[in-house]
Amino acid sequence: MNQENQLRNQIIVIDKEVTWDKTQVIMSKTNAFGIIEYANEVFVDVSGYEDYELMGQPHNMIRHPDMPKVIFKVLWENLKAGKNFHAIVKNLAKSGRYYWVVTDFEIAKDENGVIVNYFGRRQAVPQEVISLHIEPLYKKLLQIEAASGVEFGEKYLIGFLEEKKRTYVEYIKELIYEHEKAQSKFAQYEEQDNEEEEERGFFRRLFNR
Repeated sequence: MNQENQLRNQIIVIDKEVTWDKTQVIMSKTNAFGIIEYANEVFVDVSGYEDYELMGQPHNMIRHPDMPKVIFKVLWENLKAGKNFHAIVKNLAKSGRYYWVVTDFEIAKDENGVIVNYFGRRQAVPQEVISLHIEPLYKKLLQIEAASGVEFGEKYLIGFLEEKKRTYVEYIKELIYEHEKAQSKFAQYEEQDNEEEEERGFFRRLFNR
């Protein structure tokens, strides 16, 4: 059994959320294989791990068992192709509690174009988005993965998104955007004609980039 699984198996999962300052951004740096090389103080505080416990460990040491494998499959396929990917993820703290985040990445390459590092930013997700949309979808994906495997979890996700006429990133962007617009957070921003530019602009604002 590898080390991250040993660590995770020692944790008693508690169905309670971590209490944290959701205006803060969780930041980390990993190598090309997802091994943690840096974690900011927010990461340390929210995850409950000390710096020395995080350094050199696979980032998936904080993966929550409620997360469908297909979400990470799609995320890593995009990152390895050099593409940023925004995913809504439920993480597992050392205490056994959970915290939900949306991801944002910068990808660093060497002079030969080979990926050497991923810089990850993670920010809180509105609870209404989680409870009304993401949790029901992820529970369905978990059920399918348990019964039929990741392949059919992915097929279901593709069909779900085809019905919505959205990519995964477009879907979560729309969920968060509509919630925040209702809260007037982005009321000062006008809709843009170019959908790709609008999407990039939305996530730049969300992560203050």
